[in-house]
Amino acid sequence: MAEVANNKSNRGLIAVILIFGVFAISSSAIFIRLAQDERVPSLVIAAWRTLIAALILLPFALTRRRTELTQLKRGDWALALLAGVMLGLHFAAWISSLALTSITSSTVFVATVPLWVALASPFLLGETLSHGLKIGIGLAFVGAVVIGLSDVLMLDNGRIAFNIAPTADASNPLLGNLLALTGAIAAATYMIIGRRLRQGLSLLSYTTVVYGMAAVTLVIGTIIARQSMFGFNPPVFLLFLAMALIPQLIGHSSFNWALNFLPAAFVSIAAISEPVGASVLAILFFQEFPGPVAIVGSVLILVGVVMSSRRPTA
Repeated sequence: MAEVANNKSNRGLIAVILIFGVFAISSSAIFIRLAQDERVPSLVIAAWRTLIAALILLPFALTRRRTELTQLKRGDWALALLAGVMLGLHFAAWISSLALTSITSSTVFVATVPLWVALASPFLLGETLSHGLKIGIGLAFVGAVVIGLSDVLMLDNGRIAFNIAPTADASNPLLGNLLALTGAIAAATYMIIGRRLRQGLSLLSYTTVVYGMAAVTLVIGTIIARQSMFGFNPPVFLLFLAMALIPQLIGHSSFNWALNFLPAAFVSIAAISEPVGASVLAILFFQEFPGPVAIVGSVLILVGVVMSSRRPTA
């Protein structure tokens, strides 16, 4: 781990930035659901979010990091572009899931990223996991499963039964949860690549390339799906701008910044707090209250985050 992470004041700065990033990312599901309520296709939402973010960063990258970008090795370019594709797939799958299942379940399933990162990091990054981190990831994953199952399981005359019928706030919870899980695996791949690249590449260069490639991937997706990116009311484009500025540039970029100092598994643990924040916002904006089972799952997630935060490495 970088020296900065060993200094107490710097560790505090990293923690503050990660917490700030969690709050920023928690707003994502709310902006997305508001846009979906305006009948904006999920792919279009994802494309505009990443496209606006990339266009905001591009002038700064060209003026301040031109030399770094031109000297980037071919292999690093390939990895950065692959990270962008994975980020695009993450948004396509996860944003689509929000139209099919509850905000709580969608954000919790996509928050299983640490599990996939933890499974892959020892092999791909050579990062060892402490005992506390392993327990924390396990608790958080159990919590994610509990919340996810709360949408598709029901009690029928004392028996447990699957319920995949549409509900007031979820048209197909099982498919939505599977899409969110797919988004989590794509995000884990993106984060593992980012951990490798960020140690030798500035945040501005990395995020510009990755967000730009994600935007290209998603715009191509809208073309293949024959979905127009225009013709919406002005307030919808304000939602796109808010998504680009808050959860994308502030939220995701804070995690990408932290990847230069902390193991990918530990950084991904911070993102697992998102479901709790998103659930609170869902109550405020949509009166979408989680049930008692979902609350139990959220508590497990929080305990897992606390345990994982105590010691980032073995």
